[in-house]
Formats: sequence, C-alpha cells, structure tokens
Amino acid sequence: MNINIQLLFTINALARSTPWLQPFMVVYATVGGLVVFAELMFIGWWIARKREYLPAVAAAIWTPVGMLLALGINQPVAAAFAERRPYLVYTHILTLTEHSWASGFPSDHAVLAGAVTATLFLISRPLGWCTALAAAIMAFARVYVAEAYPLDVLVGLGLGAAVSLIGYLLVRRVLVRLLRMADPTIFRPLTTATPRKATRPDSIARVA
Repeated sequence: MNINIQLLFTINALARSTPWLQPFMVVYATVGGLVVFAELMFIGWWIARKREYLPAVAAAIWTPVGMLLALGINQPVAAAFAERRPYLVYTHILTLTEHSWASGFPSDHAVLAGAVTATLFLISRPLGWCTALAAAIMAFARVYVAEAYPLDVLVGLGLGAAVSLIGYLLVRRVLVRLLRMADPTIFRPLTTATPRKATRPDSIARVA
C-alpha cells in the first residue's frame, strides 16, 4: 500500500473518531470554503486599492480570473486521468458527502484554493498566509470527507498556483496600463481609495 492510500485511511480514521468535527468539515469542504475564498478575494482587492499601488490592484483583479482559468484548465486534465474518488474504490471508508462520479484528480477545490492563494500573496503577505491556511484546511477537508486522495489535493494546489501566477505575469503590464487609463474615469474607485483632488477655484479663474 502506497503512502497516498495510507494517508487517506489515516485521515478517514480521524474522521470516524471526531464526530464533533464532521459538520464543520462537511460545510467547509463544500460550500463554506468557497465563501471563505470569495471573502478573501474581496479583502485582497480592498487592501490593494488602499495601497495606491497599481500592480497590487492588478493582482487583485486578476485573482478571480486566474482562479477561473485554473479551473478551466483542470477540467480536461482531470478528464484525462479519470480517477475514481476514494469512496467509489474503498466502499468501507466513512463518506460524509454525496457521491460524485466526476474525476477527482487533480481536485477542483484545491486548484481553486491554490490559485487564489498564489496571487493574494502578491498583494499582502499577511493576507497570503491567511489564505494559505484556508487552502490547507480546504485540502485537508476534501480528504477528511473522502472526496479526494492526499495526492489529488497536493497536485491541485500546485496546479492552481502555477496557472494563476503564470497568467498574472503574462497580463500584468496590460492590466496596469488599463488601470492607469481608468484613473480619470468613473472607474477610479475600483483602483484606489484616494479621492480625486478637487480643482481649486483660483486655478480655474487663472485658466479663464
């Protein structure tokens, strides 16, 4: 038995022995975790626009795009591997969620978590570390509820982070340029929290 299966059984045994933790893990591994990452992305944008640093704002705007791109790339990859989920292979293990017939490798949830974490680090290291913790809990929760093998989530985290970072590096200059163009428009509040300086009356008079 390889270490991937051994870790699955070890974590599943932990799940059996911690019924008090099961409700939290089920919620976090499904809908709750997605809400957490949505909130973290919003916080990243809020921090970036207060810093008045356009590359950070560009990273904040790219984060949900990079996340969707990573998930899109993961679909054909997962379909190519066509891995059956743990509860479909080992019917004796504890299953805490409804069965899915979709391929589990790499894990979609881990791909999402890795993608968001990677670009939020570019905005704020403290926020990046908080997101990394949320991603680690997500990865563990997916194994805890028997939706994925440990290797599924580890590869998913790496794939999501790689796609998001590479994508950002490719489009960063374009995004920063677009944000500069947006500065004098009604979209300025999306890029900065600093209000536009009002024109002084005496300067208007001099121009007139």
